[in-house]
Amino acid sequence: MADTLAPVVRTTTRLPLLDVLRGTAILGTLMTNVWIFASPGSEWSVVQGGMKVPDPLAGPSAAAIAETVFRFLADGKFLALLTVLFGVGLAIQFDSAARRGQPWPGRYPKRAAFLFVEGTVHFVLVFAWDVLMGYAVTALLVAWLLARSERVRRVAMWTAGGLHLALIGLLTLDAMARPDGAPKAPDPAAVDLYAHGSWPAQVALRLEHFLILRIEPVFTFGLLVFLFLLGVRLHRAGAFTATAEGRRIRRRLAAWGLGVGLPLNAAATLGGGDFFLLGRYAAAPLLALGYIGLIGIALDRLWIPRAATRALGNVGRTALSCYVAQNLLCMLLCYGIGLGLAERLGGSGPWWVMGLWAGVSLVLAAGSWLWLRRFDRGPLEALQHAVLSPRRPRRRPPV
Repeated sequence: MADTLAPVVRTTTRLPLLDVLRGTAILGTLMTNVWIFASPGSEWSVVQGGMKVPDPLAGPSAAAIAETVFRFLADGKFLALLTVLFGVGLAIQFDSAARRGQPWPGRYPKRAAFLFVEGTVHFVLVFAWDVLMGYAVTALLVAWLLARSERVRRVAMWTAGGLHLALIGLLTLDAMARPDGAPKAPDPAAVDLYAHGSWPAQVALRLEHFLILRIEPVFTFGLLVFLFLLGVRLHRAGAFTATAEGRRIRRRLAAWGLGVGLPLNAAATLGGGDFFLLGRYAAAPLLALGYIGLIGIALDRLWIPRAATRALGNVGRTALSCYVAQNLLCMLLCYGIGLGLAERLGGSGPWWVMGLWAGVSLVLAAGSWLWLRRFDRGPLEALQHAVLSPRRPRRRPPV
């Protein structure tokens, strides 16, 4: 363990940049998920390919351009950012255990199991495209790798990344080789379910199609391992610290991530549906690194207003609670079991969907601020801490 800690930049205080990045990642994933909630057929429309994406070249209206840019900036980028940050958090926990002289992974498998249970409950009751279950399984492997040598981690990281790129490349070639079929439309039964059906019926749909709705973390497992370990490397290099080296790394991330990631993502978007997987699961993570560098530079140079920094930091400190809360709010606002906005406003353009994202984001920012004024942790974070904290044995009173 001492060898593996040699290159670590040790920090004993909370890193403000990490909280801001987590908050940005949480609200950024909502930028993608909000279109799922607002689409006819919701979660099931993703599987059927029935989610309509505008073509601004065919119809260059203000609405089409705004929706395209909104989706382009978000799709896959903030999910990759969240994944990198999860690896950073895992590395911080490893460093903390090492400083205290505690064995590793120690109690971490219990933490991963708790996260898996949380993700399962979230998947069944709220939202099919949950990320927590995949993170929990990946974390077990990466936790084991953290106690290995740097060479083992490097080989595992690049092997996982290479296998993932090979898989995405093969799937992209297969999509290009298939003849264009008729335009896909959402399943009328699924549309009716989310517009008028009951909540137990929606739960039953997720359970019935559990395997296909859990396919994303399975075929992107290599990417998850790669991004987790990349987060570890960035943390140990000091990329998130307020040091000269940290600022240098962030400038390089911004230059390479934006300079290479933007053109690649633009090319994948303009290439159409055949390049969807290549864009979301290959080009998007590269742009996510550019986001890390750009946000870091903006904080270093005080380009972001203090109120916005504080709001994003509060969301980041309550990231788990805000992630579940945003999906719960969108479910109640969009589905027929709540206000049914997806049916009532469907076909009226993208502006209400982007407004929904902004409204939910403001609620999360305000709610996390109010909660942290009284408590140190978010509600789900506090529950996790209470369940996983070792209990001290009670002392017997003297006889």
